[in-house]
Amino acid sequence: MRLRWGFGCLRSTSPFENARQIDTVEPDFSMKRTHHCNELRASDAGRAVILTGWVHSRRDLGGVLFIDLRDREGRTQTVFDPSDLPTALFDVASKLHAESVIEIEGKVRVRPEGTRNAKILSGEVEVQVQSMTVLNPSAILPFQVDDPEVANKVNEELRLQYRYLDLRRPEMMRNLRLRSKVAIATRSYMDDQGFLEIETPTLFKSTPEGAREFLVPNRREPGTFYALPQSPQQFKQILMVSGVERYFQLARCYRDEDLRADRQPEFTQVDIEMSFIEREDIYALIEGLLKRVWKTALNMDIPTPFKRISFEEALNRWGIDKPDTRFGMELVDFTEDFRGSKFGVFGNCVAGGGVVKAMNAKGLAGATQGQIETMTEYAKSFGAKGLAFIKVENGEWKSPIVKFFNEAEKAALTEKLGIEQGDLILFAADQWLNACEILGKIRLYCAEVLKTQGKLVVDPTRFDFLWVIEFPLLGFDREMNRWYSSHHPFTAPVAEDIPFLKTDPKKVRGQHYDIVVNGVELGGGSIRIHQADVQKTIFEELLQIPPEETQSRFGYMLEAFKYGAPPHGGIALGFDRLCAILCGTTSIRDVIAFPKTAKGTCMMTSSPSAVTSRQLRDLHIEVKAAKKEV
Repeated sequence: MRLRWGFGCLRSTSPFENARQIDTVEPDFSMKRTHHCNELRASDAGRAVILTGWVHSRRDLGGVLFIDLRDREGRTQTVFDPSDLPTALFDVASKLHAESVIEIEGKVRVRPEGTRNAKILSGEVEVQVQSMTVLNPSAILPFQVDDPEVANKVNEELRLQYRYLDLRRPEMMRNLRLRSKVAIATRSYMDDQGFLEIETPTLFKSTPEGAREFLVPNRREPGTFYALPQSPQQFKQILMVSGVERYFQLARCYRDEDLRADRQPEFTQVDIEMSFIEREDIYALIEGLLKRVWKTALNMDIPTPFKRISFEEALNRWGIDKPDTRFGMELVDFTEDFRGSKFGVFGNCVAGGGVVKAMNAKGLAGATQGQIETMTEYAKSFGAKGLAFIKVENGEWKSPIVKFFNEAEKAALTEKLGIEQGDLILFAADQWLNACEILGKIRLYCAEVLKTQGKLVVDPTRFDFLWVIEFPLLGFDREMNRWYSSHHPFTAPVAEDIPFLKTDPKKVRGQHYDIVVNGVELGGGSIRIHQADVQKTIFEELLQIPPEETQSRFGYMLEAFKYGAPPHGGIALGFDRLCAILCGTTSIRDVIAFPKTAKGTCMMTSSPSAVTSRQLRDLHIEVKAAKKEV
């Protein structure tokens, strides 16, 4: 319903008086917007215009009313002068709540000198209002939309409950616009490279591995279930067997796992698969894609090719397989320096086949007891008994372990770590992987502390891309006493390592690769196994999947591989993570229109929700609620 005020065209009393009067107004849907709210410039002065949008803010300055009108494109200042307008129109305008939807007609004029707003593109002009239509008045808002500092401090659950208001904020609309541009750029690039966009099913079969699946009961065959796919992996490999050769999809995927800032139960990935390729082809393709995306989204030319480092080098230097290389604090190996050391913790560790590693958190000697305890807890979470450290203060090395070090050991530490006044030296003595991961976790924590203290500045416009390669094909689960796939069971081993599959699996490297930027894994992929006999060996002999289970879960793939499966490989990029990086936010919830909370709940729609007993009966399902413990 529209309520209109103007020169000689008062059609209704104020919309705030009562609803009955509003109901008597004749509907008028003749919107004739001439410009959007970010379009007018000084060259438009004197032009008659019609604008529509939301009341972003309202200011009363000396009896003259200023309303910033906002639409998807931006804002324009409008002026309501009581000397030029009917009293009824001015009164209604002065009572409008923020986020009311209005249409105004008026004339563009250049703002007086000293009142121009350089922060918005339309800041040189304003529109002198001649008439106004209230398209829909707004109720009082649950939180402010016009002030980003205020809105960002609002409880996130409240923002998600009123997501339609949260999305009106220019910052959020910018994120959605950028996401759309990146999707279009991705499709355009993939089309240029000869890929076909093909949709794969979202009702799949259960393949219990990795994260938990979302199950969908099948009404037609009671007791059977579909599963929502964690990825289109098996379908895209079948597409390669089908002769598609180049496939991609902005695929919806689902994982029933505990959530963090970079995870959601449903997410989007740029899913890609190619036939007749090697790893170099994937590297070139993805570098070209990201180059196109960064240019489209940020107008930035990123240099290619990207640096490549092995999994082992990444762990040795940064303690993690997705390193942030924009700052130092690299890990240094002191295994040989402490071989036979009188400090028993280090000496015994080395004698038992372990390693001693250390890092220098420069400038962090003043770490509080609470910060040291946090680092110690990180170490203990990896099975360590504690955390050895040295504070370099007032010309002294302050630590109970220093008295056990000889001069050669001290000299090695000083030389390799560049120790200076104010430094904090942190150690890990353990088996290689554990020692690396302990210091890798602590390194990231120290970086955050140093950033808050202003001692570490990381350029937000810098993007360090790299490929992490040469992952081990398999890992060993000591509790289960069996091998497991480091990536997934479809990853092909490096050709020269295939002879070790049965004799020494730990030596086998996989043709797996991860693309990383600024400490974030954008995606990962691999060259796939395309021979039925090799795939069967991986399933049954290495992963110890019983033959009948192999047939039940993967029989159709093994069958397909018998009929001329080409060599193929692919990759999947986390589209939500990619957009979050481009938008400069650490949470993918900020780039998803309707995200879930950390508990997997949609606050706006109150889902998931209970269903009726009839629905359950139709599905032949009985719900047994967990009993509350007394």
